[in-house]
Amino acid sequence: MRLSTKSRFAVTAMIDVALREDRGPVSLSAISERHQISLSYLEQLFSKLRQHHLVESTRGPGGGYSLARNAEKITMADIVSAVDFSSDSEEINSEANNWMSSELWASLNEKMLAHLQSISLRQLVSEQRAKGITVEPAPSVVKRGVFAKPKSQPVKMNVPNSVFALATSLVPTR
Repeated sequence: MRLSTKSRFAVTAMIDVALREDRGPVSLSAISERHQISLSYLEQLFSKLRQHHLVESTRGPGGGYSLARNAEKITMADIVSAVDFSSDSEEINSEANNWMSSELWASLNEKMLAHLQSISLRQLVSEQRAKGITVEPAPSVVKRGVFAKPKSQPVKMNVPNSVFALATSLVPTR
């Protein structure tokens, strides 16, 4: 297991999606703006996250990504291994040349993996909310289509309604 900038960005993006899970799919462009992560980089990350069944995509207007399963069932280890996949045997075999430290690295890798498996996405979201992170309100939906014509109110004017009333209103009163 390896931790990299790629895995850090993936965890950040997954927290963003989980924070907004009740508002429908989250667009990658919105995540890109909020966290200053390249849109093309996010597309690569989410492709891997989707392949590992961590997110689902929705196409079309209002589309984006949502969690594929409950945030409680997604661990940090799932996210990191989805974007930074390299088989542990490759890492251990490359270290086999240094036989004195290979057991140390294998043990450290096991402990790191166990720790990452103990942290759920739901816990990370709860920590963000506890820090005071708030999610902006959902944008108001712009209604399009046919609407009822607004009811007009009668206009009340204080003017004479006949020629005779006009004439009497123009005559000065004594």
